[in-house]
Amino acid sequence: MTISANPVPGGRKLAAFMLAASLASTIGGLPFNALPVLLGSLADSFALDARQIGRIGSVCFAGYLAGTLAAPLWLNRVNWRVLTALSALGVAASFALSTQVSSLGALYAVWALIGFFASTMTCLGMRILTELPNKVRAYGVRQGVELSVTALVLFALPPLVISVWHYPGAGVALALVVGVLGFSARWVPAHPRLQPSAGASAGHRGLPAQAWVSLGLFFVFLTGNVALWAFLERIGQARAVAPLEMGLVFAVLKLLGGVAAFSIAAIGERGGMRLPLWLVLAGVGAGLGLLAAGGAFWSYALGAWVWEFAFTCGCIYHSAAIARSDGEGRAVMLVPAAFALGSMVGPALAGELASGGSYGGVLSLAAMSTFVPTLAYQFWQGRPAAGAACVAAGGRPQ
Repeated sequence: MTISANPVPGGRKLAAFMLAASLASTIGGLPFNALPVLLGSLADSFALDARQIGRIGSVCFAGYLAGTLAAPLWLNRVNWRVLTALSALGVAASFALSTQVSSLGALYAVWALIGFFASTMTCLGMRILTELPNKVRAYGVRQGVELSVTALVLFALPPLVISVWHYPGAGVALALVVGVLGFSARWVPAHPRLQPSAGASAGHRGLPAQAWVSLGLFFVFLTGNVALWAFLERIGQARAVAPLEMGLVFAVLKLLGGVAAFSIAAIGERGGMRLPLWLVLAGVGAGLGLLAAGGAFWSYALGAWVWEFAFTCGCIYHSAAIARSDGEGRAVMLVPAAFALGSMVGPALAGELASGGSYGGVLSLAAMSTFVPTLAYQFWQGRPAAGAACVAAGGRPQ
Protein backbone atom coordinates (compact mmCIF):
# COMPACT_ATOMS: atom_id res chain seq x y z
CA MET A 1 0.00 0.00 0.00
CA THR A 2 1.16 3.54 -0.67
CA ILE A 3 0.13 6.47 1.50
CA SER A 4 -1.16 9.74 0.10
CA ALA A 5 -0.48 13.16 1.54
CA ASN A 6 -3.76 13.16 3.47
CA PRO A 7 -2.85 12.83 7.16
CA VAL A 8 -4.61 10.57 9.65
CA PRO A 9 -7.10 12.76 11.54
CA GLY A 10 -6.68 13.34 15.23
CA GLY A 11 -8.69 14.60 18.20
CA ARG A 12 -12.25 15.61 17.42
CA LYS A 13 -11.73 15.00 13.72
CA LEU A 14 -10.73 11.42 14.47
CA ALA A 15 -13.92 10.91 16.51
CA ALA A 16 -16.02 12.38 13.70
CA PHE A 17 -14.17 10.18 11.20
CA MET A 18 -14.92 7.00 13.15
CA LEU A 19 -18.51 8.01 13.84
CA ALA A 20 -19.19 8.78 10.18
CA ALA A 21 -17.78 5.42 9.06
CA SER A 22 -19.75 3.66 11.80
CA LEU A 23 -23.01 5.31 10.77
CA ALA A 24 -22.37 4.35 7.15
CA SER A 25 -21.83 0.76 8.24
CA THR A 26 -24.98 0.94 10.40
CA ILE A 27 -27.05 1.65 7.29
CA GLY A 28 -25.60 -1.47 5.72
CA GLY A 29 -26.36 -3.60 8.77
CA LEU A 30 -29.99 -2.52 9.28
CA PRO A 31 -31.60 -4.94 6.75
CA PHE A 32 -29.91 -7.94 8.38
CA ASN A 33 -30.29 -6.79 11.98
CA ALA A 34 -34.00 -6.03 11.51
CA LEU A 35 -34.65 -8.99 9.20
CA PRO A 36 -36.91 -11.13 11.45
CA VAL A 37 -39.13 -8.19 12.38
CA LEU A 38 -39.38 -6.99 8.77
CA LEU A 39 -40.10 -10.44 7.35
CA GLY A 40 -42.71 -11.06 10.02
CA SER A 41 -44.53 -7.81 9.30
CA LEU A 42 -44.28 -8.54 5.55
CA ALA A 43 -45.93 -11.91 6.11
CA ASP A 44 -48.81 -10.32 8.03
CA SER A 45 -49.31 -7.34 5.70
CA PHE A 46 -49.08 -9.23 2.39
CA ALA A 47 -50.44 -12.61 3.59
CA LEU A 48 -47.23 -14.40 2.57
CA ASP A 49 -46.47 -17.99 3.48
CA ALA A 50 -43.20 -19.34 4.93
CA ARG A 51 -41.72 -20.21 1.52
CA GLN A 52 -42.32 -16.72 0.15
CA ILE A 53 -40.91 -15.05 3.27
CA GLY A 54 -37.80 -17.22 3.13
CA ARG A 55 -37.28 -16.38 -0.52
CA ILE A 56 -37.56 -12.65 0.14
CA GLY A 57 -34.81 -12.92 2.76
CA SER A 58 -32.65 -14.90 0.35
CA VAL A 59 -33.24 -12.48 -2.52
CA CYS A 60 -32.19 -9.61 -0.27
CA PHE A 61 -28.87 -11.29 0.42
CA ALA A 62 -28.40 -12.26 -3.20
CA GLY A 63 -28.35 -8.51 -3.83
CA TYR A 64 -26.05 -8.13 -0.82
CA LEU A 65 -23.68 -10.75 -2.24
CA ALA A 66 -23.61 -9.00 -5.63
CA GLY A 67 -22.74 -5.68 -3.98
CA THR A 68 -20.09 -7.26 -1.75
CA LEU A 69 -18.32 -8.91 -4.68
CA ALA A 70 -18.51 -5.79 -6.85
CA ALA A 71 -17.43 -3.19 -4.26
CA PRO A 72 -13.67 -3.99 -4.25
CA LEU A 73 -13.55 -3.37 -7.99
CA TRP A 74 -14.55 0.27 -7.81
CA LEU A 75 -14.73 1.40 -4.18
CA ASN A 76 -11.36 3.20 -4.24
CA ARG A 77 -12.14 5.00 -7.50
CA VAL A 78 -15.17 7.07 -6.50
CA ASN A 79 -15.87 10.00 -4.20
CA TRP A 80 -16.82 8.47 -0.84
CA ARG A 81 -19.02 11.37 0.22
CA VAL A 82 -21.06 11.13 -2.95
CA LEU A 83 -21.18 7.33 -2.65
CA THR A 84 -22.44 7.55 0.94
CA ALA A 85 -25.20 9.97 0.01
CA LEU A 86 -26.28 7.99 -3.06
CA SER A 87 -26.20 4.61 -1.31
CA ALA A 88 -28.15 5.92 1.68
CA LEU A 89 -30.67 7.37 -0.75
CA GLY A 90 -30.82 4.01 -2.54
CA VAL A 91 -31.52 2.09 0.70
CA ALA A 92 -34.11 4.62 1.89
CA ALA A 93 -35.87 4.78 -1.48
CA SER A 94 -35.93 0.98 -1.74
CA PHE A 95 -37.49 0.64 1.73
CA ALA A 96 -40.11 3.25 0.81
CA LEU A 97 -40.78 1.61 -2.56
CA SER A 98 -41.23 -1.79 -0.91
CA THR A 99 -44.35 -0.46 0.83
CA GLN A 100 -45.99 0.47 -2.48
CA VAL A 101 -45.45 -2.58 -4.70
CA SER A 102 -48.42 -4.83 -5.41
CA SER A 103 -46.86 -7.99 -6.85
CA LEU A 104 -44.59 -10.61 -5.32
CA GLY A 105 -42.10 -10.30 -8.19
CA ALA A 106 -41.76 -6.56 -7.60
CA LEU A 107 -41.27 -7.20 -3.89
CA TYR A 108 -38.41 -9.59 -4.67
CA ALA A 109 -36.79 -7.00 -6.95
CA VAL A 110 -37.03 -4.20 -4.39
CA TRP A 111 -35.55 -6.35 -1.64
CA ALA A 112 -32.65 -7.28 -3.92
CA LEU A 113 -32.00 -3.53 -4.29
CA ILE A 114 -32.13 -3.10 -0.52
CA GLY A 115 -29.46 -5.79 -0.17
CA PHE A 116 -27.26 -4.32 -2.90
CA PHE A 117 -27.23 -0.77 -1.56
CA ALA A 118 -26.83 -2.00 2.03
CA SER A 119 -23.77 -4.08 1.15
CA THR A 120 -22.19 -1.05 -0.47
CA MET A 121 -22.56 0.87 2.78
CA THR A 122 -21.12 -2.00 4.81
CA CYS A 123 -18.10 -2.33 2.54
CA LEU A 124 -17.57 1.44 2.51
CA GLY A 125 -17.70 1.70 6.31
CA MET A 126 -15.21 -1.12 6.76
CA ARG A 127 -12.94 0.32 4.04
CA ILE A 128 -12.91 3.77 5.65
CA LEU A 129 -11.87 2.34 9.01
CA THR A 130 -8.86 0.58 7.48
CA GLU A 131 -7.41 4.10 7.18
CA LEU A 132 -6.91 4.25 10.95
CA PRO A 133 -3.86 2.80 12.73
CA ASN A 134 -5.78 1.50 15.78
CA LYS A 135 -8.16 -0.92 14.08
CA VAL A 136 -9.31 -2.61 17.29
CA ARG A 137 -10.60 0.70 18.58
CA ALA A 138 -12.01 1.67 15.18
CA TYR A 139 -13.97 -1.53 14.70
CA GLY A 140 -15.05 -1.49 18.33
CA VAL A 141 -16.59 1.96 17.81
CA ARG A 142 -18.19 0.74 14.59
CA GLN A 143 -19.81 -2.25 16.26
CA GLY A 144 -20.91 -0.24 19.29
CA VAL A 145 -22.59 2.43 17.16
CA GLU A 146 -24.23 -0.12 14.85
CA LEU A 147 -25.65 -2.22 17.68
CA SER A 148 -26.79 0.79 19.71
CA VAL A 149 -28.72 2.27 16.79
CA THR A 150 -30.15 -1.13 15.89
CA ALA A 151 -31.25 -1.79 19.47
CA LEU A 152 -33.14 1.51 19.57
CA VAL A 153 -34.82 0.78 16.24
CA LEU A 154 -35.81 -2.75 17.23
CA PHE A 155 -37.10 -1.61 20.60
CA ALA A 156 -39.43 0.94 19.00
CA LEU A 157 -40.41 -0.70 15.72
CA PRO A 158 -42.75 -3.57 16.80
CA PRO A 159 -44.83 -1.79 19.50
CA LEU A 160 -44.91 1.77 18.14
CA VAL A 161 -44.95 1.29 14.36
CA ILE A 162 -45.68 -2.25 13.20
CA SER A 163 -48.54 -2.83 15.66
CA VAL A 164 -50.32 0.23 14.20
CA TRP A 165 -49.23 0.60 10.56
CA HIS A 166 -47.85 -2.91 9.89
CA TYR A 167 -45.16 -3.31 7.20
CA PRO A 168 -45.91 -0.03 5.34
CA GLY A 169 -45.17 1.83 8.55
CA ALA A 170 -42.00 -0.18 9.14
CA GLY A 171 -40.73 0.48 5.62
CA VAL A 172 -41.33 4.22 5.88
CA ALA A 173 -39.82 4.36 9.38
CA LEU A 174 -36.62 2.61 8.24
CA ALA A 175 -36.44 4.87 5.20
CA LEU A 176 -36.50 7.87 7.56
CA VAL A 177 -33.87 6.33 9.85
CA VAL A 178 -31.58 5.66 6.90
CA GLY A 179 -32.16 9.19 5.60
CA VAL A 180 -31.03 10.66 8.92
CA LEU A 181 -27.99 8.37 9.05
CA GLY A 182 -27.15 9.43 5.51
CA PHE A 183 -26.21 12.90 6.77
CA SER A 184 -23.00 11.25 7.98
CA ALA A 185 -21.77 11.74 4.39
CA ARG A 186 -20.73 15.23 5.46
CA TRP A 187 -17.93 13.81 7.67
CA VAL A 188 -16.88 10.92 5.44
CA PRO A 189 -13.51 11.48 3.72
CA ALA A 190 -13.83 12.16 0.00
CA HIS A 191 -11.06 9.79 -1.06
CA PRO A 192 -8.89 7.04 0.47
CA ARG A 193 -5.62 7.90 2.12
CA LEU A 194 -4.21 4.42 1.48
CA GLN A 195 -3.87 3.32 -2.13
CA PRO A 196 -2.72 -0.03 -3.52
CA SER A 197 0.90 0.10 -4.61
CA ALA A 198 1.78 -0.56 -8.23
CA GLY A 199 3.15 -4.01 -7.53
CA ALA A 200 0.55 -5.08 -5.02
CA SER A 201 -1.41 -7.09 -7.52
CA ALA A 202 1.54 -8.72 -9.21
CA GLY A 203 1.94 -12.46 -9.04
CA HIS A 204 -1.57 -13.53 -8.09
CA ARG A 205 -1.66 -16.81 -6.24
CA GLY A 206 -4.60 -18.89 -5.22
CA LEU A 207 -5.72 -19.07 -1.60
CA PRO A 208 -4.32 -21.89 0.55
CA ALA A 209 -6.52 -24.97 0.85
CA GLN A 210 -6.92 -24.24 4.57
CA ALA A 211 -8.47 -20.87 3.72
CA TRP A 212 -11.08 -22.44 1.46
CA VAL A 213 -11.93 -25.05 4.10
CA SER A 214 -12.31 -22.34 6.77
CA LEU A 215 -14.53 -20.27 4.47
CA GLY A 216 -16.63 -23.35 3.69
CA LEU A 217 -17.09 -24.16 7.37
CA PHE A 218 -18.10 -20.57 8.07
CA PHE A 219 -20.67 -20.82 5.28
CA VAL A 220 -22.11 -23.98 6.87
CA PHE A 221 -22.23 -22.29 10.29
CA LEU A 222 -24.00 -19.25 8.87
CA THR A 223 -26.55 -21.08 6.73
CA GLY A 224 -28.44 -22.74 9.57
CA ASN A 225 -28.08 -19.93 12.08
CA VAL A 226 -29.17 -17.18 9.67
CA ALA A 227 -32.08 -19.45 8.71
CA LEU A 228 -33.14 -19.35 12.35
CA TRP A 229 -32.54 -15.60 12.57
CA ALA A 230 -34.83 -14.96 9.59
CA PHE A 231 -37.71 -16.81 11.29
CA LEU A 232 -37.06 -15.82 14.90
CA GLU A 233 -39.92 -13.32 14.92
CA ARG A 234 -42.31 -15.90 13.44
CA ILE A 235 -41.39 -18.30 16.23
CA GLY A 236 -42.21 -15.59 18.76
CA GLN A 237 -45.53 -14.85 17.12
CA ALA A 238 -46.39 -18.55 17.25
CA ARG A 239 -45.80 -18.28 21.02
CA ALA A 240 -48.21 -15.30 21.19
CA VAL A 241 -45.44 -12.86 22.19
CA ALA A 242 -46.91 -9.33 22.29
CA PRO A 243 -45.45 -6.50 20.13
CA LEU A 244 -44.00 -4.64 23.12
CA GLU A 245 -42.38 -7.84 24.39
CA MET A 246 -41.06 -8.58 20.89
CA GLY A 247 -39.40 -5.17 20.74
CA LEU A 248 -37.77 -5.81 24.11
CA VAL A 249 -36.51 -9.24 23.00
CA PHE A 250 -34.81 -7.93 19.87
CA ALA A 251 -33.41 -4.77 21.49
CA VAL A 252 -31.80 -6.76 24.33
CA LEU A 253 -30.69 -9.40 21.82
CA LYS A 254 -28.62 -6.92 19.83
CA LEU A 255 -27.12 -5.42 22.97
CA LEU A 256 -26.09 -8.91 24.05
CA GLY A 257 -24.47 -9.38 20.66
CA GLY A 258 -22.31 -6.36 21.41
CA VAL A 259 -21.45 -7.71 24.86
CA ALA A 260 -20.44 -11.01 23.26
CA ALA A 261 -18.18 -9.29 20.75
CA PHE A 262 -16.42 -7.14 23.35
CA SER A 263 -16.05 -10.18 25.64
CA ILE A 264 -14.30 -12.17 22.92
CA ALA A 265 -12.07 -9.18 22.17
CA ALA A 266 -11.05 -9.12 25.85
CA ILE A 267 -10.40 -12.88 25.96
CA GLY A 268 -8.31 -12.79 22.78
CA GLU A 269 -6.40 -15.96 21.94
CA ARG A 270 -6.86 -17.66 25.30
CA GLY A 271 -8.53 -21.01 24.87
CA GLY A 272 -7.32 -21.57 21.33
CA MET A 273 -9.90 -22.51 18.71
CA ARG A 274 -11.36 -25.90 19.56
CA LEU A 275 -12.59 -25.29 23.12
CA PRO A 276 -14.33 -21.98 22.27
CA LEU A 277 -16.20 -23.61 19.39
CA TRP A 278 -17.45 -26.38 21.69
CA LEU A 279 -18.62 -23.66 24.10
CA VAL A 280 -20.34 -21.92 21.19
CA LEU A 281 -22.04 -25.21 20.31
CA ALA A 282 -23.20 -25.60 23.93
CA GLY A 283 -24.57 -22.04 23.93
CA VAL A 284 -26.38 -22.48 20.62
CA GLY A 285 -27.77 -25.79 21.84
CA ALA A 286 -29.01 -24.25 25.07
CA GLY A 287 -30.69 -21.41 23.18
CA LEU A 288 -32.32 -23.80 20.72
CA GLY A 289 -33.50 -25.99 23.59
CA LEU A 290 -35.23 -23.03 25.23
CA LEU A 291 -36.81 -22.00 21.92
CA ALA A 292 -38.09 -25.54 21.41
CA ALA A 293 -39.34 -25.96 24.98
CA GLY A 294 -42.67 -24.27 24.45
CA GLY A 295 -44.16 -21.72 26.80
CA ALA A 296 -44.59 -18.05 26.10
CA PHE A 297 -42.43 -15.02 26.70
CA TRP A 298 -39.60 -16.03 29.02
CA SER A 299 -38.57 -19.29 27.37
CA TYR A 300 -38.66 -17.53 23.99
CA ALA A 301 -36.73 -14.48 25.21
CA LEU A 302 -34.06 -16.44 27.08
CA GLY A 303 -33.65 -18.82 24.16
CA ALA A 304 -33.22 -15.98 21.69
CA TRP A 305 -30.75 -14.15 23.95
CA VAL A 306 -28.59 -17.20 24.69
CA TRP A 307 -28.57 -18.16 21.01
CA GLU A 308 -27.59 -14.64 19.87
CA PHE A 309 -24.70 -14.45 22.36
CA ALA A 310 -23.34 -17.82 21.21
CA PHE A 311 -23.92 -17.09 17.52
CA THR A 312 -22.01 -13.80 17.73
CA CYS A 313 -19.09 -15.53 19.47
CA GLY A 314 -19.11 -18.22 16.79
CA CYS A 315 -18.94 -15.65 14.00
CA ILE A 316 -15.89 -14.05 15.61
CA TYR A 317 -14.03 -17.33 16.08
CA HIS A 318 -14.78 -18.47 12.54
CA SER A 319 -13.61 -15.13 11.13
CA ALA A 320 -10.40 -15.39 13.15
CA ALA A 321 -9.80 -18.89 11.78
CA ILE A 322 -10.21 -17.57 8.24
CA ALA A 323 -7.80 -14.71 8.93
CA ARG A 324 -5.19 -17.14 10.30
CA SER A 325 -5.49 -19.42 7.28
CA ASP A 326 -3.85 -17.01 4.83
CA GLY A 327 -0.66 -15.19 5.71
CA GLU A 328 -1.21 -12.60 2.94
CA GLY A 329 -4.54 -11.43 4.37
CA ARG A 330 -6.59 -12.18 1.25
CA ALA A 331 -8.96 -14.76 2.72
CA VAL A 332 -10.39 -12.39 5.33
CA MET A 333 -11.61 -10.14 2.50
CA LEU A 334 -13.99 -12.95 1.51
CA VAL A 335 -15.66 -13.03 4.94
CA PRO A 336 -18.44 -10.59 3.86
CA ALA A 337 -19.05 -12.71 0.75
CA ALA A 338 -19.30 -15.89 2.84
CA PHE A 339 -21.69 -14.09 5.17
CA ALA A 340 -23.81 -12.93 2.23
CA LEU A 341 -23.85 -16.39 0.66
CA GLY A 342 -24.90 -18.07 3.92
CA SER A 343 -27.57 -15.40 4.42
CA MET A 344 -28.79 -15.96 0.88
CA VAL A 345 -29.19 -19.74 1.25
CA GLY A 346 -30.41 -19.90 4.86
CA PRO A 347 -33.76 -18.05 4.75
CA ALA A 348 -35.03 -19.87 1.65
CA LEU A 349 -34.07 -23.21 3.19
CA ALA A 350 -35.81 -22.25 6.42
CA GLY A 351 -38.91 -21.28 4.46
CA GLU A 352 -39.10 -24.75 2.98
CA LEU A 353 -38.60 -26.38 6.38
CA ALA A 354 -41.25 -24.20 8.02
CA SER A 355 -43.80 -24.54 5.22
CA GLY A 356 -45.63 -27.27 7.13
CA GLY A 357 -46.30 -24.93 10.04
CA SER A 358 -43.62 -26.25 12.41
CA TYR A 359 -40.27 -24.63 13.21
CA GLY A 360 -38.62 -27.81 14.49
CA GLY A 361 -36.78 -28.29 11.21
CA VAL A 362 -35.37 -24.76 11.38
CA LEU A 363 -34.09 -25.34 14.91
CA SER A 364 -32.55 -28.67 13.87
CA LEU A 365 -30.84 -27.01 10.90
CA ALA A 366 -29.26 -24.39 13.20
CA ALA A 367 -28.04 -27.16 15.52
CA MET A 368 -26.47 -29.19 12.70
CA SER A 369 -24.90 -26.11 11.10
CA THR A 370 -23.15 -25.40 14.39
CA PHE A 371 -22.19 -29.00 15.17
CA VAL A 372 -20.62 -29.89 11.80
CA PRO A 373 -17.97 -27.10 11.74
CA THR A 374 -17.19 -27.68 15.43
CA LEU A 375 -16.54 -31.37 14.78
CA ALA A 376 -14.52 -30.57 11.65
CA TYR A 377 -12.21 -28.21 13.54
CA GLN A 378 -11.76 -30.80 16.29
CA PHE A 379 -9.96 -33.09 13.84
CA TRP A 380 -8.55 -30.59 11.35
CA GLN A 381 -7.60 -27.34 13.08
CA GLY A 382 -4.08 -27.13 14.43
CA ARG A 383 -2.26 -27.88 11.20
CA PRO A 384 -1.82 -24.30 9.93
CA ALA A 385 -0.66 -23.64 6.40
CA ALA A 386 2.95 -22.67 5.98
CA GLY A 387 3.41 -18.98 6.42
CA ALA A 388 -0.08 -18.38 7.79
CA ALA A 389 -0.23 -15.30 9.96
CA CYS A 390 -2.23 -14.87 13.11
CA VAL A 391 -4.09 -11.60 13.04
CA ALA A 392 -5.69 -11.91 16.44
CA ALA A 393 -4.45 -10.20 19.57
CA GLY A 394 -0.76 -10.65 20.13
CA GLY A 395 -0.14 -12.30 16.78
CA ARG A 396 0.49 -15.70 18.41
CA PRO A 397 -0.34 -18.83 16.47
CA GLN A 398 -2.31 -21.57 18.18
